[in-house]
Amino acid sequence: MQFLILVLLLLFEGIAIPKLQNDAAYFSLDPELIKGNTFRSHELTTDLIQAMRKSEEPARIAGVYLLEQQFHPGQRDVFGSEDDLLRKTIPWQKSPAYSSYMAACEKIWSDVRYFPVMFWKEKPDLTVTFEDPADVRTHLRPGKRGHEGTDLMASKNERGIFPIVSMTDGTVTSKGWLPKGGWRLGITSTHGGYFYYAHLDSYADVEVGDEVEAGDLIGYMGDSGYGKEGTTGQFPVHLHLGIYLEEPEEEISINPYWILKYAEGSQLFVTNPA
Repeated sequence: MQFLILVLLLLFEGIAIPKLQNDAAYFSLDPELIKGNTFRSHELTTDLIQAMRKSEEPARIAGVYLLEQQFHPGQRDVFGSEDDLLRKTIPWQKSPAYSSYMAACEKIWSDVRYFPVMFWKEKPDLTVTFEDPADVRTHLRPGKRGHEGTDLMASKNERGIFPIVSMTDGTVTSKGWLPKGGWRLGITSTHGGYFYYAHLDSYADVEVGDEVEAGDLIGYMGDSGYGKEGTTGQFPVHLHLGIYLEEPEEEISINPYWILKYAEGSQLFVTNPA
């Protein structure tokens, strides 16, 4: 009898306790999660990005992966396929906050179609480089604002060369000069994400209120900003890209790095060399 009780206890420890732990994680999901570092840092993997490019549901893949990282850290490479990862969606759907969480993921991912910088096949030396922001964990601290976004640095330090296109369908919701951002354009995507393009040299024919499609020309890369209106030359030519969730009481910055890595698979090219 004692042996049977011991066996039952071992079974309970091996099966029931992990299930209870998982259920606790699923039901601890709440809307505040999108304000936390795991979500805002949006740290994915190269393999995951490749799977997302082939998927019709990139937002769901990214969202479930980040949930697993939040509550089961260290499991970065345990998903064998897209189906494996999407199956993990099922228990998360138990949470009352799942729908609002996934809506936030859709704002970030569901409208992204193209890389924001156009290139020339005839001029492979004209390119850009960008890195995962080194200070992302610092500037994402609650109540702190720093360098929110990713800088795409031009290989040729000359303003007005690189065309900038909208990454998404959407509506132009801001345009004009900012003391730090210079000539900037803001586009609110169809699902509600805010995509911010800064330090432009000039604009295309776009105005606030205009509807744009992914791939539409919106301006040219420059070095405007950090001074009074019209200031240029305070830093090398580059595009600053910011991605934000505009919540009722605050604006939540999202690290654009992995969104850019995803969009690298969909670059546009101009027809004539610069």
